[in-house]
Amino acid sequence: MRNYLVVMVATMCLGISLATPVRAQNVNWRAQRKQLKAQQKLQRHYLKVQQRNRKQTWKRRRVSSAERGQANHQMQRERRDLKQQQKDAMQDMRDRRKTLKEINRSYGR
Repeated sequence: MRNYLVVMVATMCLGISLATPVRAQNVNWRAQRKQLKAQQKLQRHYLKVQQRNRKQTWKRRRVSSAERGQANHQMQRERRDLKQQQKDAMQDMRDRRKTLKEINRSYGR
């Protein structure tokens, strides 16, 4: 659980650094996209590991079917939210690229 927390904090810091406005004229969008995809892959992996561990704890103790159903629903919600966040992050990067390209065109660069 601590490893998950450390990795999530690191990926959030990385995400913040990607979200800062781009000041350079020549931005390597391919490298940024690749880095974002790698970060998202790590997030999906750690969520999957966390959920697998949660399910393993059910084997060690008695869990009612109602609790199990509620937990499964919560895990589905977490997966869906993560997927939407990642989709939004990718779209934000595309939008930044598009606006920067339009700004450069308007100034004749």
